[in-house]
Amino acid sequence: MAWGSFNGDVNSGFAKYDITQDYAWNYEHAPEPVGDVVPVVGGEWLYCGVPVDSPLGIAAGPLLNGKWLLYYASLGFDVLTYKTVRSCERSSYKMPNLQPIAWEGGVVPAELSVASVMNGSWAVSFGMPSKPPSFWRDDVAATRSRLAKGKFLCVSVVATAQDGWSIDDLAADYAQCARWAVESGADGVEANFSCPNVSSVDGQLFLNPTDAGIVAAELREALPNTPLLLKVGNINNRETAHALVEVVAPSADALVMVNGLSAKVRQRNAELLFEGQCRGIAGEIIRETTLEQLALYDGLIREFGIDVRLVGVGGLGQAADVRACLDRGCEAVQFATAAMLNPGLGLAIRREGFSSGR
Repeated sequence: MAWGSFNGDVNSGFAKYDITQDYAWNYEHAPEPVGDVVPVVGGEWLYCGVPVDSPLGIAAGPLLNGKWLLYYASLGFDVLTYKTVRSCERSSYKMPNLQPIAWEGGVVPAELSVASVMNGSWAVSFGMPSKPPSFWRDDVAATRSRLAKGKFLCVSVVATAQDGWSIDDLAADYAQCARWAVESGADGVEANFSCPNVSSVDGQLFLNPTDAGIVAAELREALPNTPLLLKVGNINNRETAHALVEVVAPSADALVMVNGLSAKVRQRNAELLFEGQCRGIAGEIIRETTLEQLALYDGLIREFGIDVRLVGVGGLGQAADVRACLDRGCEAVQFATAAMLNPGLGLAIRREGFSSGR
């Protein structure tokens, strides 16, 4: 599979996730931290009340384990989210896990076509795999011990729904994972309420404000003194957005958005990929969706005096996007696709610079 350009020099010499290999191979072939001089970002920055060296972060997706996390930490990213973990082991979906897609701009359709060259957007198909808790807990502890001051280690968690479970059962499983993460040294927890490449309740929780509020409250009870973030998907309905933010704000410190769009992907021979199931669509294709949703939530927070922060993620890939997110009320920005294609992105953004404050 060929690699194309995306907001920067992808041939910068830094090792990248190899989309021609499966998840397990990439898990075992994490690059070593680099020794590049990291330009200083001016201003004072907080992540859920905790001082950090910059608002530049990496989303959970690229950070498969502690080695991947330390690699990106060495490249100028200060808010690092460990890839989503569970209370039980789960394998990744089969390849392709990252399928480049064709998009020529405009409204994102419900069905997309594959592309032979990566042009900035892809379909994501991992299914939220996880190592056993005993494994990832040890890895989180070891990783935190190697992170420098000014870095924030967040662990993404999700429940693993079983047949017959109630929402209280789901909330308890989220809370168990969150407690384990904090006991292992995590500075904060990001509960994944949205995964566009699964159809189970854990991937669609953000669309049900009542249930989301129940789970958020259980998480807050489990973590009374730890920053708690909730990652949500695309909500373009103002009433639903208002209902969600009102019900989770008493429990959550921040909302992270947008966790991709959902669409079917058609191969060049006209057959549907992924057995005809929808997959998460990420990269440049969702940038405008992310900025529009951040503006919507920023407006709601200001209008109704809601005490919750925002973190931008989804299709972002340059210094101008950092500024755009800060202008929409965000206190930090997470990168995924752009940083996977160009691991030197954080260094480039730091050199270009962006001003703090609105």
